[in-house]
Amino acid sequence: MKIKEITAKSILSTSQVSDYAVNPYVGCQHACVYCYAKFMKRFTGHREAWGEFVDVKVNAPELLAREVTKKKVGRVWISGVCDPYQPLERKYRLTRRCLDVLVEHGWPVTVQTKSPLVLRDIDILKRAADIEVGFTITTADERMRKIFEPGAPPIAKRIEALEALHAEGIRTFAMIAPLLPGAEKLPELLRNSADHVIVDRLNYHYADAVYKKFGMQWARDDSFFRKIADDLSKAFDKNKVPCQVLF
Repeated sequence: MKIKEITAKSILSTSQVSDYAVNPYVGCQHACVYCYAKFMKRFTGHREAWGEFVDVKVNAPELLAREVTKKKVGRVWISGVCDPYQPLERKYRLTRRCLDVLVEHGWPVTVQTKSPLVLRDIDILKRAADIEVGFTITTADERMRKIFEPGAPPIAKRIEALEALHAEGIRTFAMIAPLLPGAEKLPELLRNSADHVIVDRLNYHYADAVYKKFGMQWARDDSFFRKIADDLSKAFDKNKVPCQVLF
């Protein structure tokens, strides 16, 4: 793993998903096979494979503290092209410090992660006036998780963390994206932890990559994704958990 400390020029960027995004890191140790953020390599010059490098924006909190005083208030997504609570966050605490800045200034925030490390910052989360925390949970099958998300925490740990946040009264969601085999069991596992759920299929580009690498025909089968999404939607509806399917 190549770790490099860098000084960023800006940190609060516009986003197609939310009003803004904050990315304290470039690259991600979770090394998920399907990650759309691999496109970042076009701009960073890294020759290492995705998941084998991380650039650490050591000045991110200080930058953010200045930028929130100059820009119009909007919802901030933490993070768009990295996991804000990847293992390096234990050392650098950049996400925690950025989160503290946003909460202190009253900005609405959406945190999205795969890591239970977010529980470390529950003191800040509980101070926020408008915040939600989501976990990306693509399957209930650990075998699938190890294939597609080799560096990410186990599924059970993510669900336990989501339950803990929910129990503290923090608004929570689950992002079942991309749909992987084994997702069918998630409605029962998430019934007491997610306020709402979002479902999406595997990106077409990476579906081809998955098929070529692993020979998994379902990755390119629209009917596979549609059937599972329909089944999930019905199951979550039965459990009275709102479910949004994005395809």
